[in-house]
This record gives sequence, structure tokens and C-alpha cells, in this order.
Amino acid sequence: MKRRISLLGSTGSIGVNVLDVVRRYPDRFEVVALAAGSNVELLAAQALEFQPSCVSVCDERHGRLLGLKLPAHWHNRILWGEAGNQEVAAYASADITVSAIVGAAGLRPTLAAIQAGKDVGLANKETLVMAGRIVMDAVAAQGVQLLPVDSEHSAIFQALEAGRRVDVKKIILTASGGPFRGRTADSLRKVTLAEALNHPKWKMGKKISIDSATLMNKGLEVIEASWLFGMPVDAIEVLVHPQSIVHSLVEFRDGSVIAQLGIPDMRIPIAYALTYPERLSLPMPSLNLAECGRLDFFEPDHQSFPAVNLAYAALRAGGVLPAVLNAANEVAVEAFLQGRIDFTAIVDIVSTTMDRVQNGSEESIDDILAADGEARRLAGEIAGLATHP
Repeated sequence: MKRRISLLGSTGSIGVNVLDVVRRYPDRFEVVALAAGSNVELLAAQALEFQPSCVSVCDERHGRLLGLKLPAHWHNRILWGEAGNQEVAAYASADITVSAIVGAAGLRPTLAAIQAGKDVGLANKETLVMAGRIVMDAVAAQGVQLLPVDSEHSAIFQALEAGRRVDVKKIILTASGGPFRGRTADSLRKVTLAEALNHPKWKMGKKISIDSATLMNKGLEVIEASWLFGMPVDAIEVLVHPQSIVHSLVEFRDGSVIAQLGIPDMRIPIAYALTYPERLSLPMPSLNLAECGRLDFFEPDHQSFPAVNLAYAALRAGGVLPAVLNAANEVAVEAFLQGRIDFTAIVDIVSTTMDRVQNGSEESIDDILAADGEARRLAGEIAGLATHP
């Protein structure tokens, strides 16, 4: 029997890889609903290929544009906006919803999927960063599975199966170090957008590529891992591993360290989330350790890359501060992508915003969204003042 998939963020890098897995295994999967942003060209092609029951785009204008690219009988199957995303997320016939929308926009649709009783393949880390307690409480209440799609969290998920949770001492998230590993803080001030987007190991979207360059992505993953695996902040470690072969590790209290290794290809964790606990025979090369040679590990350079420490601070403080961290980072990254601020101003803006927006409860979605909005307003104001000289 085919597993029926609703996919949020179908035109992004994760979404495209999800559909590639589906394409290779048509006897195993069926796409029943798709949601994307503004890339109507690609969404139209995906809709025609996979024939979902409905599709959603960012707004009504893009819905009309999408309608022009699809046959007339599609027009009553086109949705838009947050309501459209939520309908796709909770689509009645879906067995699993893959949440791959970038940023805070993924929170409400992911919650809608969980509350509708869907298993969720989670590639949207911001959902747990912003509202970890609310999301995990909903997962427990609905009795659904929250299956990690990020390579690091999938690695931890797999390594944890080697022992009992009560015996886990710590988890170790690996980071590639991004394109600027080894650079000094001063040298980072004048890096270009093209340099920041040039990740040495992974081909990703612009937002996550910049987050990888600042190491904010790893900070967000620390917060996500704490909620996803029920780990206290002091039991989560980050190591820089430039080869991106060891995707993460788990240390047990007897000293055993279990690692998950593999070539850097997102289709591996995606397929595992879609078929857990089964594994597909994927058409890609095996990992050749003899060819890999060295596997290096380093402590992060917190002076040049302070983003990870900001994330630890937000996790320790709790409340709405992780949501503030995320919101300010989204605004600052967009300002950098638009050429309005320097690279190092991204983390400076996040830090300043965290100092100024702190009030609210992690158990209140209204408080979280209010803090998110205030953080975006303030970060945007700061970014406007921190323009290029």
C-alpha cells in the first residue's frame, strides 16, 4: 500500500529532494497535496507530474498565476495563504506530512498536521525553536510520530536506537563549519553574498546557506534537538566536522559513542523519515571510508561565530527568547541577502533584539507570535540603521 504524502515547501531544496525520492519509488509513495511559496513555474510542473488533489501558494495573486499554468479543471484545487498551507498540512487522505517550509511560516501548518493526527517528517526546525513545548505536547496528545528530516537530527534519531534513552549521556551535533571556517572575526566583515552562499558540502536554499555560514543553523539545531529528544541544554554539544561524513553522534553513560555516517545527500534522511523503520535501497554511491581519508573534528570558534552561544543562551532562558532569536535572524538574513547590512551585522542584530524582547510564555502561542512580531519589527528597525557605509 502506498504511503500518501502532503508536502509543505515543495519547491525548496528539501521539497525537491522529497519529490525525487517519490519519483524513484512510485510503487511506494503517492503525493496528495503540495504547498509552495511564489515559485509557480516549478509548482505547476510538480502538480502536473505528481497529480496531487490540491496545491497551495503564498497568496491569491500567485494562485491566479498558477491557474494560468494549469488546465482549467485544476482551478478549484488551488489554495493560497496560511489557510491553504494548513489545509495541505492536514489533508484528510495524507498518511504523513513533510514540513519543509522555511522559517517561522512553518509553525502553524506543522501544528495543524499534528492536530489532524498526521505523522510529520520535520525539516522545518523553526517549528520546535519557536514553540517546542507546545509542539511536543501536541505530538504526545495526538500520539503521532515526529520524524526528523535534518541530516543531523536524523543521525541522532538513528544512533539513539543503539541503547536506552535513560542511558544517554549527551548528543553531539556536527557542523561543516560553512564556507568561512578558520576565518577571523575581523576578516568576516567584508565577505560577499556570493562567498556566504558558497557552501563547501551541501547545495541548499539561500536562507539556510547563510545560517550555515554564520553557524546560526547549528544554534537553531541545538534548540530543536533539546525538544525533539528531551535533552537538557548541557547535554548537547557542537563539533565542527568539515568532511560532513559523520552527521552526528550519541554518547552513552558507559562511554560508548554511536555515530551515523553517510555521504552528504539529503535523500538519505528524507527516505528514512518517509519509510521508518524500514530503509529503502537508494540509488547512490556507498560511503568509501578509504577514499575519505581523514575525519577531523574541532571546537567551534565562538569569537568569530557567536551565533551558537546565542542559541544556547536562548534555550537556557526559555520563554519566548528562542522565538525572538529565530525571528530576528530571519529579518537580519533577509537584510544581508538584499545587500543592506554586512555579514557580521546579522548576529549583532539578533543579539540586540534578544536583549530588548524577552517577555512571554513558551506555553502560549499568542505570546510566542507576539514576541515573533515585535522581534521582527525591532530587527528590521536595527537593520535599517545598520546599512552599509
